[in-house]
Amino acid sequence: MIGGQKVNERQLHFLILSILIAVVGYLLFALWSGWQDVVKGFVSIGLWGVFVALCLSLVNYSLRFVRWQKYLLNMQCIVPWKASLRIYLSGFALTTTPGKAGEIFRGFLLSRYGIQFSKTFAAFISERVSDLTAIIFLAFLGLSYYPQFQNLVYVGVGLCVFILICLANREVLQGIKSWTESRKSKLARVMRSTANMLLSMRECHRPKVLLFATFLSVIAWGAEALAFHWILTWLGVDVPLYFSFFVYSISMLVGAFSFLPGGLGSAEGVMISLLVFKGMPMHDAVAATIVIRLATLWFAVFIGLFALYSSRNEQVATI
Repeated sequence: MIGGQKVNERQLHFLILSILIAVVGYLLFALWSGWQDVVKGFVSIGLWGVFVALCLSLVNYSLRFVRWQKYLLNMQCIVPWKASLRIYLSGFALTTTPGKAGEIFRGFLLSRYGIQFSKTFAAFISERVSDLTAIIFLAFLGLSYYPQFQNLVYVGVGLCVFILICLANREVLQGIKSWTESRKSKLARVMRSTANMLLSMRECHRPKVLLFATFLSVIAWGAEALAFHWILTWLGVDVPLYFSFFVYSISMLVGAFSFLPGGLGSAEGVMISLLVFKGMPMHDAVAATIVIRLATLWFAVFIGLFALYSSRNEQVATI
């Protein structure tokens, strides 16, 4: 809760209940057709397969947290790592918001450490840019297999280049900031906050930091793509690794650009369609999609809820 209050426990319980209902609804809808065949797919993957997929998801979350800490430290935002980890994971509770925008909630929690919201927002945007860059890189690995998706990838590359060009224009940003400092209108305050945020983002995109963050992002998302590949293998599907990486990354891109909560529906639809197009039986394609989404998206949400619940008695500074 914001405004000097404790995290509202009743609201937290409502959030947990709503997500549980969403998960149940998600599973029921996914299993609606041919559920017996889908269950057989789950049996083929086995508990060990699910465990491995969850472990690789933990690799993803861990590396992304290291990247987050690097961003904060580069902007001189000092937070004890345990508290920072709990706050970072709490943002996962709102992963199913459009474009993962709910993860901005971390900024409210970090405000109790005197960290300006513009800096945490800059770190959040930097995360999204880094994630997008990594997923596009993974998608390029499979472009030769599905060249018809080339335009979609080029759009993502163009977006990344555009953002990086804006970040490189320090003089323009400083000019906007200086112009708004003597003005008190609401528009001037918005422009000043935006300029501060973009200037903070520059600290996250110095060459060494950018290279480090991109490397972590590629490994992090590659871990989940590898989990997807192994799931397909356990289902008896013989596909090359680059194909699995391509299907997973393209599905994540479509989910992100759809701006649906967590990419729900759009990511699954693309993933299942590509697998079926490859010749995989529908029930196996659905099973593989459900398992990887449970092990990545919904696993993150439950970790976030646990972290948020453990923080329910913390005080958050007034914003």
